[in-house]
Amino acid sequence: QVQLVESGGGLVQPGGSLRLSCAASGSISSINTMGWYRQAPGKERELVGRMDSFGSTNYADSVKGRFTISRDNAKKTMYLQMNSLKPEDTAVYYCRYSRLGQYYWGQGTQVTVSS
Repeated sequence: QVQLVESGGGLVQPGGSLRLSCAASGSISSINTMGWYRQAPGKERELVGRMDSFGSTNYADSVKGRFTISRDNAKKTMYLQMNSLKPEDTAVYYCRYSRLGQYYWGQGTQVTVSS
């Protein structure tokens, strides 16, 4: 089992920044992929970006150049640095851990971008 706990969400003005954290615990493999997803009201959950344990990343087009994922494998923590936030970035952000077809989700953290 893997447990994921997100933190760092909140209310921010357009153009502002936030950093989300996802702390993992449990049976964490050294080889895995961790990602950030988000779900806005009335919309499906979508990929924001992900990073594998070798450091390879990919991002949704809508966040490229604004969001950056990083990982501290020693701390089993993943981060999402979000800059130049827009109202359309408002959503619940979820962390996901995956390995060999198994997926685990965190409980989510709300990000609201509004003036």
